[in-house]
Amino acid sequence: MNILSPETAQELLKWACAQNPGPWADHARTAGRAAFVIAERCGMDAQQAFALGLIHDIGRYRRGEPGIVHVLNGYRLMLKHGYEQAAQICLTHSFPSQVPEEYSGDGDCAPDDRQALRDALAAAVYTDYDRLIQLCDSLALPSGVCLMEKRLVDVALRHGANAYMIDKWKRYFLLLQYFQSKMDVPLYSLFPEAVDNTFGTQP
Repeated sequence: MNILSPETAQELLKWACAQNPGPWADHARTAGRAAFVIAERCGMDAQQAFALGLIHDIGRYRRGEPGIVHVLNGYRLMLKHGYEQAAQICLTHSFPSQVPEEYSGDGDCAPDDRQALRDALAAAVYTDYDRLIQLCDSLALPSGVCLMEKRLVDVALRHGANAYMIDKWKRYFLLLQYFQSKMDVPLYSLFPEAVDNTFGTQP
Protein backbone atom coordinates (compact mmCIF):
# COMPACT_ATOMS: atom_id res chain seq x y z
CA MET A 1 0.00 0.00 0.00
CA ASN A 2 1.36 3.42 -0.97
CA ILE A 3 1.70 5.79 1.97
CA LEU A 4 0.87 9.41 1.26
CA SER A 5 3.73 11.68 2.33
CA PRO A 6 3.18 15.17 3.77
CA GLU A 7 5.02 16.65 0.77
CA THR A 8 2.76 14.90 -1.73
CA ALA A 9 -0.33 15.80 0.29
CA GLN A 10 0.68 19.47 0.24
CA GLU A 11 1.19 19.36 -3.52
CA LEU A 12 -2.17 17.67 -4.05
CA LEU A 13 -3.91 20.21 -1.85
CA LYS A 14 -2.23 23.06 -3.72
CA TRP A 15 -3.41 21.58 -7.02
CA ALA A 16 -6.95 21.06 -5.71
CA CYS A 17 -7.17 24.60 -4.36
CA ALA A 18 -6.10 25.95 -7.76
CA GLN A 19 -9.02 24.06 -9.34
CA ASN A 20 -11.55 25.34 -6.81
CA PRO A 21 -10.26 28.07 -4.46
CA GLY A 22 -12.07 28.57 -1.20
CA PRO A 23 -11.86 28.45 2.59
CA TRP A 24 -12.10 24.67 2.50
CA ALA A 25 -8.35 24.50 1.81
CA ASP A 26 -7.42 26.42 4.97
CA HIS A 27 -9.88 24.24 6.88
CA ALA A 28 -7.95 21.21 5.56
CA ARG A 29 -4.64 22.75 6.64
CA THR A 30 -6.03 23.30 10.14
CA ALA A 31 -7.23 19.69 10.25
CA GLY A 32 -3.82 18.47 9.14
CA ARG A 33 -2.00 20.51 11.76
CA ALA A 34 -4.39 19.39 14.48
CA ALA A 35 -3.99 15.76 13.42
CA PHE A 36 -0.20 16.09 13.64
CA VAL A 37 -0.32 17.54 17.16
CA ILE A 38 -2.84 15.05 18.52
CA ALA A 39 -1.19 12.05 16.84
CA GLU A 40 2.16 12.98 18.31
CA ARG A 41 0.65 13.02 21.81
CA CYS A 42 -1.10 9.68 21.23
CA GLY A 43 1.88 7.71 19.94
CA MET A 44 0.61 7.62 16.36
CA ASP A 45 2.56 8.49 13.21
CA ALA A 46 2.26 12.29 13.25
CA GLN A 47 3.56 12.79 9.70
CA GLN A 48 1.05 10.29 8.36
CA ALA A 49 -1.75 11.94 10.33
CA PHE A 50 -0.74 15.36 8.99
CA ALA A 51 -0.87 14.16 5.39
CA LEU A 52 -4.24 12.51 5.86
CA GLY A 53 -5.68 15.61 7.48
CA LEU A 54 -4.50 17.76 4.59
CA ILE A 55 -6.26 15.70 1.94
CA HIS A 56 -9.47 14.67 3.70
CA ASP A 57 -11.54 17.24 1.73
CA ILE A 58 -9.59 17.07 -1.51
CA GLY A 59 -12.73 15.96 -3.35
CA ARG A 60 -13.79 19.59 -3.25
CA TYR A 61 -11.42 20.21 -6.16
CA ARG A 62 -14.41 19.91 -8.49
CA ARG A 63 -16.32 23.16 -8.82
CA GLY A 64 -20.06 23.17 -8.35
CA GLU A 65 -20.15 19.96 -6.30
CA PRO A 66 -20.14 21.16 -2.68
CA GLY A 67 -22.17 18.41 -1.03
CA ILE A 68 -21.76 14.75 -0.24
CA VAL A 69 -20.32 13.96 -3.66
CA HIS A 70 -17.00 15.53 -2.55
CA VAL A 71 -16.52 12.40 -0.46
CA LEU A 72 -16.66 10.17 -3.51
CA ASN A 73 -14.62 12.60 -5.59
CA GLY A 74 -11.78 12.44 -3.07
CA TYR A 75 -12.06 8.70 -2.60
CA ARG A 76 -11.83 8.05 -6.32
CA LEU A 77 -9.03 10.56 -6.85
CA MET A 78 -6.85 8.99 -4.18
CA LEU A 79 -7.54 5.49 -5.48
CA LYS A 80 -6.50 6.69 -8.92
CA HIS A 81 -3.20 7.86 -7.43
CA GLY A 82 -2.76 4.54 -5.60
CA TYR A 83 -3.20 5.88 -2.06
CA GLU A 84 -5.68 3.44 -0.54
CA GLN A 85 -5.43 4.68 3.05
CA ALA A 86 -5.87 8.30 1.94
CA ALA A 87 -8.83 7.24 -0.20
CA GLN A 88 -10.48 5.70 2.83
CA ILE A 89 -9.93 8.89 4.83
CA CYS A 90 -11.62 10.90 2.08
CA LEU A 91 -14.50 8.44 2.28
CA THR A 92 -14.87 8.18 6.05
CA HIS A 93 -14.15 11.66 7.36
CA SER A 94 -17.82 12.74 7.35
CA PHE A 95 -19.31 9.52 8.71
CA PRO A 96 -18.44 8.54 12.28
CA SER A 97 -21.00 5.73 12.16
CA GLN A 98 -20.64 4.70 8.49
CA VAL A 99 -24.18 5.85 7.61
CA PRO A 100 -24.47 8.03 4.46
CA GLU A 101 -27.63 9.67 5.75
CA GLU A 102 -25.56 11.32 8.51
CA TYR A 103 -24.37 13.91 6.01
CA SER A 104 -26.07 17.27 6.37
CA GLY A 105 -26.06 19.24 3.17
CA ASP A 106 -26.68 18.90 -0.52
CA GLY A 107 -27.63 15.39 -1.56
CA ASP A 108 -25.87 15.84 -4.87
CA CYS A 109 -25.17 12.19 -5.57
CA ALA A 110 -26.73 10.33 -8.45
CA PRO A 111 -28.42 7.09 -7.33
CA ASP A 112 -25.50 4.96 -8.58
CA ASP A 113 -23.01 7.15 -6.75
CA ARG A 114 -25.03 7.02 -3.54
CA GLN A 115 -25.07 3.24 -3.70
CA ALA A 116 -21.34 3.20 -4.37
CA LEU A 117 -20.83 5.41 -1.32
CA ARG A 118 -23.02 3.16 0.81
CA ASP A 119 -21.16 0.03 -0.30
CA ALA A 120 -17.70 1.54 0.23
CA LEU A 121 -18.61 2.82 3.70
CA ALA A 122 -20.06 -0.55 4.70
CA ALA A 123 -16.85 -2.28 3.63
CA ALA A 124 -14.50 0.16 5.39
CA VAL A 125 -12.72 -1.00 8.53
CA TYR A 126 -12.11 2.13 10.59
CA THR A 127 -8.72 2.70 12.19
CA ASP A 128 -7.57 5.32 14.65
CA TYR A 129 -6.49 7.43 11.68
CA ASP A 130 -10.06 7.51 10.38
CA ARG A 131 -11.25 8.45 13.86
CA LEU A 132 -8.54 11.08 14.27
CA ILE A 133 -9.37 12.85 11.02
CA GLN A 134 -13.08 12.77 11.88
CA LEU A 135 -12.20 14.45 15.17
CA CYS A 136 -9.93 17.04 13.57
CA ASP A 137 -12.52 17.80 10.89
CA SER A 138 -14.91 18.64 13.74
CA LEU A 139 -12.39 21.01 15.36
CA ALA A 140 -11.09 22.84 12.29
CA LEU A 141 -12.12 26.27 11.07
CA PRO A 142 -10.18 27.90 8.23
CA SER A 143 -8.73 30.25 10.86
CA GLY A 144 -7.59 27.47 13.19
CA VAL A 145 -8.81 25.05 15.83
CA CYS A 146 -11.94 25.94 17.78
CA LEU A 147 -14.12 24.23 20.36
CA MET A 148 -16.03 21.38 18.77
CA GLU A 149 -19.36 23.00 19.65
CA LYS A 150 -18.48 26.03 17.51
CA ARG A 151 -17.57 23.95 14.48
CA LEU A 152 -20.62 21.70 14.70
CA VAL A 153 -23.00 24.64 14.95
CA ASP A 154 -21.17 26.38 12.10
CA VAL A 155 -21.71 23.35 9.84
CA ALA A 156 -25.36 23.04 10.87
CA LEU A 157 -26.03 26.71 10.13
CA ARG A 158 -24.47 26.44 6.68
CA HIS A 159 -25.76 23.03 5.63
CA GLY A 160 -28.86 22.43 7.70
CA ALA A 161 -29.81 19.64 10.08
CA ASN A 162 -31.40 16.24 9.70
CA ALA A 163 -32.70 13.44 11.92
CA TYR A 164 -29.20 12.00 12.37
CA MET A 165 -27.55 15.19 13.58
CA ILE A 166 -27.78 14.73 17.36
CA ASP A 167 -26.52 11.14 17.25
CA LYS A 168 -23.69 12.26 14.96
CA TRP A 169 -22.74 15.05 17.35
CA LYS A 170 -22.68 12.56 20.22
CA ARG A 171 -20.26 10.41 18.26
CA TYR A 172 -17.95 13.37 17.74
CA PHE A 173 -17.89 14.02 21.47
CA LEU A 174 -17.08 10.34 22.04
CA LEU A 175 -14.17 10.73 19.64
CA LEU A 176 -12.97 13.72 21.64
CA GLN A 177 -13.15 11.69 24.84
CA TYR A 178 -11.40 8.74 23.18
CA PHE A 179 -8.37 10.74 22.08
CA GLN A 180 -8.33 12.80 25.26
CA SER A 181 -8.00 9.54 27.21
CA LYS A 182 -4.79 8.79 25.30
CA MET A 183 -3.17 12.13 26.12
CA ASP A 184 -1.38 13.45 29.18
CA VAL A 185 -2.64 17.03 28.76
CA PRO A 186 -6.03 18.58 27.99
CA LEU A 187 -6.52 18.45 24.22
CA TYR A 188 -7.53 22.07 23.81
CA SER A 189 -4.47 23.24 25.72
CA LEU A 190 -2.43 22.25 22.66
CA PHE A 191 -4.22 24.84 20.51
CA PRO A 192 -3.99 28.34 22.04
CA GLU A 193 -5.96 29.84 19.16
CA ALA A 194 -9.06 27.84 20.13
CA VAL A 195 -10.24 30.53 22.58
CA ASP A 196 -10.16 33.36 20.03
CA ASN A 197 -11.57 31.17 17.27
CA THR A 198 -14.47 30.19 19.48
CA PHE A 199 -15.25 33.35 21.43
CA GLY A 200 -13.53 36.12 19.44
CA THR A 201 -14.35 37.79 16.18
CA GLN A 202 -13.39 34.89 13.92
CA PRO A 203 -16.30 33.46 11.87
